[in-house]
Amino acid sequence: MDFELISEFAPMGDQPEAIRQLVDGINAGQRAQVLLGVTGSGKTFTVANVIAKLNRPTLVMSHNKTLAAQLYGEFKQFFPNNAVEYFVSYYDYYQPEAYIPATNTYIEKDLQINDELDKLRLRASSALLSGRRDVIVVCSVSCIYGIGNPESFKESTIHIKSGEKLVRDHLLTQLLDAQYVRNEIEFVNGRFRVKGDTVDIFPSFADFCYRICFWDDEIESIESFDPVSGQTLEKLTEAYIYPASNFITSKDSMSEVLHQIQTDMFERRDWFKEQGRNLEAARLEERVNYDIEMIAELGYCSGIENYSRYFDGRREGSRPFCLIDYFPEDFLLVVDESHVTIPQIQAMYGGDRSRKTSLVEYGFRLPSALDNRPLTYDEFYDLTHQTIYISATPAEYELEESEGVVVEQVIRPTGLLDPVVEVRPAINQVDDLLDEIEKTVYKKERVLVTTLTKRMAEELSSYLINLGIRTKYIHSDVDTLERVEIMRDLRMGVFDVLVGVNLLREGLDLPEVSLVAILDADKEGFLRSDRALIQTIGRAARNIHSKAILYGDTITGSMQRAIDETNRHREKQIKYNIEHHIVPKQIVKSTEAIMGSTSVIERAAEERNENKVPEPPNIPNIAASPYALNTPASHSSHAAEDRQDYGSQQSADRSQQSAESTILNSKKLDPRSKEQLRKDIREAQRKMQLAAKEMDFMAAARYRDEIKAMQDALNDARGD
Repeated sequence: MDFELISEFAPMGDQPEAIRQLVDGINAGQRAQVLLGVTGSGKTFTVANVIAKLNRPTLVMSHNKTLAAQLYGEFKQFFPNNAVEYFVSYYDYYQPEAYIPATNTYIEKDLQINDELDKLRLRASSALLSGRRDVIVVCSVSCIYGIGNPESFKESTIHIKSGEKLVRDHLLTQLLDAQYVRNEIEFVNGRFRVKGDTVDIFPSFADFCYRICFWDDEIESIESFDPVSGQTLEKLTEAYIYPASNFITSKDSMSEVLHQIQTDMFERRDWFKEQGRNLEAARLEERVNYDIEMIAELGYCSGIENYSRYFDGRREGSRPFCLIDYFPEDFLLVVDESHVTIPQIQAMYGGDRSRKTSLVEYGFRLPSALDNRPLTYDEFYDLTHQTIYISATPAEYELEESEGVVVEQVIRPTGLLDPVVEVRPAINQVDDLLDEIEKTVYKKERVLVTTLTKRMAEELSSYLINLGIRTKYIHSDVDTLERVEIMRDLRMGVFDVLVGVNLLREGLDLPEVSLVAILDADKEGFLRSDRALIQTIGRAARNIHSKAILYGDTITGSMQRAIDETNRHREKQIKYNIEHHIVPKQIVKSTEAIMGSTSVIERAAEERNENKVPEPPNIPNIAASPYALNTPASHSSHAAEDRQDYGSQQSADRSQQSAESTILNSKKLDPRSKEQLRKDIREAQRKMQLAAKEMDFMAAARYRDEIKAMQDALNDARGD
């Protein structure tokens, strides 16, 4: 099936020429091209047209989950009849296994998997191996991590046809080999149940189920049905049942794998003994024997991914299989915001290697753990063949790689101009900002404010809320789906001002934002480099009243370069509009369009009160804030709690008392307190992630237990 691009708009401005150049370059065999497009110029629409003309499976890479979710929503709208999939890390919380020799501290792996994201990953893998060519996968850098052998995945796919001769028990064996679990009570994704000659299968990633009816040793009928109502959806002549996991190993090879693991363990143990390191030798033997026993009895163990080399049949030192291996040879790679994404890919291997080397050196893991890793950049490069790098501020690497093949897209189809940039003194920046916010909100437009630190973002957010301004803040501790929800609420007018640090930059589609305020713009560094400033200024470029204010007492080199580049764009855009008699038009998107662009969070949003502005985060001693001038009385603070020593007994006691209080009070919950409990869970998740990031894993474990207790209480309340 070919790609079918559906849009009520035709390419305009620089788009037709950009599309032509990119398509011609791909057809001419060019390995790399750069699409240098300003914010709001329709780069995603340009890429969608390129994909539709080339008809190749496409991998779209983004540097974070928030932008990936936005791109996923946009491509779903452009290609509703094709396979548009989403592939990001499925961890809501991840504490990697580690050993710190200096303190003799072993940190056990701990994680929390998001089942919805796991389903989307499996759906992406299945779509790629289904033989379809009309597949777009939007992913984060998670795609360079190991996910299992695509050949094993394909071989474990079950293809059945109505009227086919097939023994029922043989189908059940195939399902078990494909990692499905038989369960007659709890029928969820990845499970199957059997009632006489009828087998019900709930595919690993679908919202529907299959019902296969047998007559003796023949498949009499196949139908899909709704798992909730039981209503038949469609009569089928055939069905493909894809494995319930990306990691598939046949039972025939299991004993051989376990034997090889044990052989390597003996070899490594003897090496430790020769070195006089008996503690490491005993530790390794005990741990590996336990893992072998668990795998033999249950089929898995904690940290089984560290044995992936054996299960995949790979040689020592060879790269792992990853999502890119699921694509055909002629796939197209699109790297969005390449100036950020490429450095991320380059850095992944080094960080992973450093952590695992300690585990191997001190007998916690076999050397095979080093082969459970992300790709090196050279390996990634060798797997890709034709690439389009997209960025408003491409780095030197992309420009060199494309050998000067740069397609510029500066003119917006709407005629909108780059923002007017003003530089104002930093000394009274908050007072001045309040005046600008008031003017902007009066026009029913939105405001983005960027600060230098998370603490500044929290305190400024609290200060604005206490002044009656509907405000939220966003930073890296806010989980993936909640970030997307916050962006959606900003666009829909649930609140007016969004404060952040480094997440309000690349790629965010926010036409309702007319003002971007950059505090402390004269503080040179990563967050105030010329590229960062251009990206941040561009967040207002989709609005007809766009303006960016840079607060600083001096104009740095980065500020001047960003201002000059923005003014260059404005001059070219104004000239084009005059020559073509174009009057700039504001981008107005319907509620349906906004909801569609955030479709990845629809299921998660059902559990939340989507249209309620959260309570102020109660920051203490606002008078001490670097932003505060005239401040109301202070309150108790979540932010202050986050900055406390999580390892202290006092903090532990408070956490425990808070958890017990919440659980006791949730035995009989009215609807309002249920919502409060959901908020408490999200807040505890945020604190857990922050504690883990600060290496205070005991505190993170306490928050994890607190979350589980609150979730149990919430489930009990639902049952009532």
